[in-house]
Amino acid sequence: MQVFLDIFSFIVNTLIFVYAFTVISSYVILAVISAFALKRYIKNLKLTDYDRIISSPFAPSVSVVAPAFNESATITENIRSLLSLYYHDFEVVIVNDGSTDDTLQKVIDLYNMEPVDYAVHYAVDCKRIRGVYKSKNKSFSRLTLVDKENGGKADALNAGINISSNDYFLAIDVDSLVEHDALLKLIKPLLDETDKKVIATGGVVRIANSCTIKGGQVIKARVPSNIWARFQVLEYTRAFLMGRMAWSKLNGLLIISGAVGMFDKEIVIACGGYFTKTVGEDMELVVRMRKYMEKKGLAYKVAYVPDPLLWTEAPEDARILKRQRNRWTRGTIDTIMLHKDLFFNPKYGIMGMLSFPYWVFFEWLAPIIEVLGFAYFIFLFFAGSINWYFFLLLLAFVYGFAVAFSTYSILFEELTYHRYHKKRDVLKLFLIAWIEPFFYQPINMMWAIAGNWDYFVRKKSGWGTMKRKGFK
Repeated sequence: MQVFLDIFSFIVNTLIFVYAFTVISSYVILAVISAFALKRYIKNLKLTDYDRIISSPFAPSVSVVAPAFNESATITENIRSLLSLYYHDFEVVIVNDGSTDDTLQKVIDLYNMEPVDYAVHYAVDCKRIRGVYKSKNKSFSRLTLVDKENGGKADALNAGINISSNDYFLAIDVDSLVEHDALLKLIKPLLDETDKKVIATGGVVRIANSCTIKGGQVIKARVPSNIWARFQVLEYTRAFLMGRMAWSKLNGLLIISGAVGMFDKEIVIACGGYFTKTVGEDMELVVRMRKYMEKKGLAYKVAYVPDPLLWTEAPEDARILKRQRNRWTRGTIDTIMLHKDLFFNPKYGIMGMLSFPYWVFFEWLAPIIEVLGFAYFIFLFFAGSINWYFFLLLLAFVYGFAVAFSTYSILFEELTYHRYHKKRDVLKLFLIAWIEPFFYQPINMMWAIAGNWDYFVRKKSGWGTMKRKGFK
C-alpha cells in the first residue's frame, strides 16, 4: 500500500510541478512581450497626429452599436458619452432589446424622437424589429434608436448590424462610458496595417466605480471604495495590460471585450453575425472570424489598443459578481466546445497550436486543477504523507509570484498611463495585491467551478440579472 501511495504521490507531484512551472513561465513570457510591445506603442503614440486621421479620406465610417436592456439608470450619461465621440464619420445606434423599464421612453423623450419608415435588411438573423426612431432635432442626426423584441445581447447586436449603415461597427456596452477619442485609437491599427486585413480591434476597459463623472466623461479616476470593485481593478489591469497586449503582438488574440470592440462588418456578416445561443458571444465571434480568415487563406490580424478607452460600472455585490463570473466561465466553455477542432490543429497556425490550447489549459481548466490540487492536499493530510517543508516552500513561491505579478502590472500601469494621480489610490492597489491570493482568488475559483457545474450538469443558459446603481 505504501509503495502504491509513494508512486501515486510522485506522479501527482510531478504533474503539479510541471503545470505550475508552465503557468508561471507563460505569465512571465507574456508579461515580457507585453512590456516591449507597450513601450513601443507609447513611443509611437507620441509621434501620432490623430487630426490627420480625422481628415484622412482613407479613414472608414463607423457605426457605434449599443444594446440596451433595462438601462434606465445609466442611459442618459451613456448616450451623451457616445454622441461626444471625436470622429468625422460615425453614427450611434441604440438597440432597445425589449426593455421592461422606461429605457425606451426615456431616450424618446430626452432626444425628442419619432418613428421613421425604415426598410430593414436582415443580413444576419435577429428577433423582430418593432420600430426605428430618429430625433426631430437635427443636432442629433447621428443618433438612431431601434426597438425590438427581447432576444439577448448577441441578438440585439445583430439587429444593430442590420440597421447600421457604415463599413465598421463598434460593439459597446451602453452601460459604460467611452473616451472621446476611442474611435480614433481603434481605427488607427486599420490604417497602419498594409499587409494584413485587420478584422477586429479591441481596447482596455477600466472600472468607473467611485470616479468623478461629468458630461458622460470620467474627469477624475479613483480606486473604488467598494472592496469587490477594487479587486476587479487589479484583475482588469493584469488581463488587459499584461495578457491581451502580448497575444495581440503574437497575433493569437482570441477575445475582444464585449464592452468595446470594433469589427469589420463585411466579415462579421459573412460569418453569420453573433451566435445568439451562447453567453460568450464576444469571444465566440472573434474565434469564428479567425477561422473564417484561416480557411480562406487570407492574411489578417486581430489588433489591440492598450489605451484606456472605456469605463464600466463593476459589480459591487458578491451575488451579482458571482453571476457575472459564472456567465464568463460558461461562455468560455461554450466557445471551446463549439470550436474544439482548433485544439492543437496546425492548420490554424498560432491560434490552433498556441492561443487556443492556452485558453483550454490555463483559462478553463485552471480552476478545476486548483480544486483537484486542494483535494489532493486533503488526501495527503489524512494519510499523513505531507512534506511540510516542500509544501510551505511551494506555497510561499506561488504566493510571492502572484503578488509580484500584480505589483508589476500596477507599476507598469503607473509608468505608462498613470490614471490614478493620488498616491493613496496606488497604495490601495498594492495592498489589494497582497490580500487577493488569500481572499479573492479562492472565491473566484469556486465561482468558476460553479460555472462548470452549471454548464455540464445543470445545462444552464442565459445571462441572469445584473442591477446597476448608475453613474453619479
